[in-house]
Amino acid sequence: MTQKRSAGLLLFRHTADGTEVLLGHMGGPYFATKDAGAWSVPKGEYEPDEPAWDAARREFREELGLEPPDGEAIPLGEVRQTNGKIVTVWAIEADLDPATAVPGTFRMEWPPRSGRIQEFPELDRVAWYTLARARDVIVPAQAAFLDRLPGHSP
Repeated sequence: MTQKRSAGLLLFRHTADGTEVLLGHMGGPYFATKDAGAWSVPKGEYEPDEPAWDAARREFREELGLEPPDGEAIPLGEVRQTNGKIVTVWAIEADLDPATAVPGTFRMEWPPRSGRIQEFPELDRVAWYTLARARDVIVPAQAAFLDRLPGHSP
């Protein structure tokens, strides 16, 4: 069985409150009422023959409906999430208005075993968070990316 892999872009900016990161709240019924652990770096799965960097940029487009920003891509490495998926992330300093995001959608059977297929947004909210607040809401394994970011921030 092939190891599932995801790649993504973590946007960051500097404000009067310090460094902030752009996170997306995972869409769909499983995360609708959750906050802690329900926010993620915009990312998605890719196949072994696709370069991770290309996948990160493609997934940014799919998840947010926006072109990934230009800028220096800072590799933040990879983490293994509790589900076994390996996530690779790059950080890019950029500012983006979350209101301009037009998230892609996915389809799934809901409620389970109902035979009804429904469509949900990949991300139902997008927001900027200070590093401290981001640690409270991000998928736990992805907090490592936040820890790796300050070394690249002024």
